[in-house]
Amino acid sequence: MIQRLRQYGSTFLVAALSGAFGAVLVQGTSVLTTLIAGDSISERASVQVALGLVSLVFFGIAIFVGGLVTTNTVSTVIAGRTRELALFRLIGSSAARLRTQIAVDGLVVGCVGAVAGTVLGSAAAAGSVAIGVATGAIPDVVYGLVTPTLAAPIVAVALVTWLAAWVGSRRVLDVTPIQAAAASVEPTREQTRQRPLRNGSAFALIGIGVLLLAAGVVLGLVSMLGVLVGMLGGILSFTGIVLAAPLFMPPLLRGVGRLLGRSPAARIAAANAVRHPERSARTTIGLVIGVTLVTMFAVAAQNYYDFIQRSREAYPADYGDSDQILALTIGVFAVLFGFSALIAAVGMVNNLSLSVLQRRRELGLLRALGFTKVQVRAMILAESVQMTVAAVGFGLVLGIVYGWAGSQALLGSILGGGFALPSVPWLVLGAAAIAAAVLAASASIAPAQRATRISPVSALAVD
Repeated sequence: MIQRLRQYGSTFLVAALSGAFGAVLVQGTSVLTTLIAGDSISERASVQVALGLVSLVFFGIAIFVGGLVTTNTVSTVIAGRTRELALFRLIGSSAARLRTQIAVDGLVVGCVGAVAGTVLGSAAAAGSVAIGVATGAIPDVVYGLVTPTLAAPIVAVALVTWLAAWVGSRRVLDVTPIQAAAASVEPTREQTRQRPLRNGSAFALIGIGVLLLAAGVVLGLVSMLGVLVGMLGGILSFTGIVLAAPLFMPPLLRGVGRLLGRSPAARIAAANAVRHPERSARTTIGLVIGVTLVTMFAVAAQNYYDFIQRSREAYPADYGDSDQILALTIGVFAVLFGFSALIAAVGMVNNLSLSVLQRRRELGLLRALGFTKVQVRAMILAESVQMTVAAVGFGLVLGIVYGWAGSQALLGSILGGGFALPSVPWLVLGAAAIAAAVLAASASIAPAQRATRISPVSALAVD
């Protein structure tokens, strides 16, 4: 079993990061609540309610993204094990039994990762508080860091990892015994389009999610509870986008790929995006998730800061001494930004690496047809460029919309709030886009070099 669990290394890391994220969030909220309770200008219940809502929303987002990354990772792993799973089917194993095994693996990995992450996150939070007290940044009071609520991240992460592994393993149901003698099998473009139930559900989720997102913004003008409606809308709409990705991402990738020139490597890279739509979507959506998440937190933090600053200018008596709380809250945003980037980066790098390594037979065939190692690497680089441009552009748009809608739904009803246009920290987003491009390039080129080191004959013989 230990050998079987090794392939879920990235899933363990995502679960650990999600657990640490939850622990830091729970304890950070406890620290902020303690500080607010002792502050003479901040005893209003609305501020503490806002903190509770922010914690719930951020933890829900972290769990949701961790689940998406895990689902995508499991789907990628299973896509590369098609022949192995087909052999199990050939000797008598049922699809249900194989899928149950994968789900159990996900539960074990999720539990261990969540516990490890929660312990590390709690230790980091306790250390940060100790440093803050020692340096005089925060008062020396009892913050109550160890509470029963720390069990919540462990349970939530373990359950979501198990569910994500179960959902990601649905591909096993499509594996037939006869595929044991075939090469790697990916659904064609026509087969992807001929899924009325899945495609219809995806667009329905997008439509309902957009309506709820808009309702959250409107409700947020009169109540902070609008952020919960907005969060539900964001989760539903983004789930729909992920499900519909095989339909709209390949054409977008091919459009970007055509801008890279007419060389054989560039033309094949553009054609590959459409030839295997599910593979293209699985690989690209990981980067879309990362860029969207990082952009969303950056935009939300900027809009939060602007909201508070405008409110302080309009009502100085009510917000005059809130500098410490504002600084600490922005610090929490920064920590969440970092955790989000790590979770997204792990999923993106893992999926890109697996995608390239699982294409050794395809790359071997190209070598056998006359492609040189340089041309194969150029093709992989062209695919990486077209994926980065398409995913970063799409993720930036989504992240700006989600970040603005979330901050508007949460803060629109506060004193001095109201409706405001999005504030976008372009410098931060530009740096994030560059980092995503570097990650995408390094994650695809390194495994491509390993895959092209073997001879064409050996590559074609790989199972």
